[in-house]
Amino acid sequence: MAHFVKLLILPIALFLFAGNVSAVEQQASILWAGCGITKKAFMAELAKAYEKKTGIKVNLKGGGATKGIRNAAKGSIDIGGACRPIIEGHAEERTAYQVPVAWDALVVIVHPKNPVDSISFSQLQDLYLGKIKNWSQLGGPNQPIELYIRRGKISGVGRTLRELVFANFDQNFKGAKHIVRSSGPLEKGIQQNVLGIGTTGISSAKRRKVKMLKLNGKAPTYDNIKSGSYVLYRPLYLVTKGRASADKKVKDFITFALSKEGRAVIKAAGSVPYSDAIGLVMKQIEQFDEATDKGLDQSSPR
Repeated sequence: MAHFVKLLILPIALFLFAGNVSAVEQQASILWAGCGITKKAFMAELAKAYEKKTGIKVNLKGGGATKGIRNAAKGSIDIGGACRPIIEGHAEERTAYQVPVAWDALVVIVHPKNPVDSISFSQLQDLYLGKIKNWSQLGGPNQPIELYIRRGKISGVGRTLRELVFANFDQNFKGAKHIVRSSGPLEKGIQQNVLGIGTTGISSAKRRKVKMLKLNGKAPTYDNIKSGSYVLYRPLYLVTKGRASADKKVKDFITFALSKEGRAVIKAAGSVPYSDAIGLVMKQIEQFDEATDKGLDQSSPR
């Protein structure tokens, strides 16, 4: 639960970046790299708007949340993008400083021709525990389920799913038929497999030909994410090399991202600006408690 406390404190720290974006030389540039979902959620649009406003080009690279955090921490990039918090105990991430900028939803996706439209929170847990193996258990045809998961346990989606659904960062996902290296192959696989199912970020999923399932009867719409009615959501971060060591061009860009103008760009991109839905922090604690209770139920003798 420690990172939830950080989420409550971080908005106060955002004022450290307050100020107006200053005039800079036209040839200046910023290198951003990291989470592909964050890039698709708002960074492409934010970078374009910032270049138009200041003349500073923001070069966008991929690499995933872990690389975004760790490369920003060691200074090999100017700003990282991440869809997960820093992991305590990992020396490579200790000096990274994260600024929450937007909210993203995790969505369960299936092939467009799959007749299933909704899944409950409990069914989602049982799916990843290997208890639900046939589509008929979800109201679909009598066909085996092919579950797609991300390799490893520290990717942005995988770690968030383990946290919010199981309250266990070390939770094993049982019965997976396809283990892939990133969200892209997961989405592409399900896009081509009518028996496939998996979880990814909405900002990435909405650019694919897949169906996003309702969760507990709620669709992952902008309004449902902002209100917390859709229960699987997480912050998206910009990451710097320490709070004090970030240079001026980095601070200026983050100031822009957090400004009224920047928030308008993020909203136009389809993502919820972080400060527009700060109440989600407390709602997420409630969700964590629900996942904890379910985990205790799973470990109880029967």
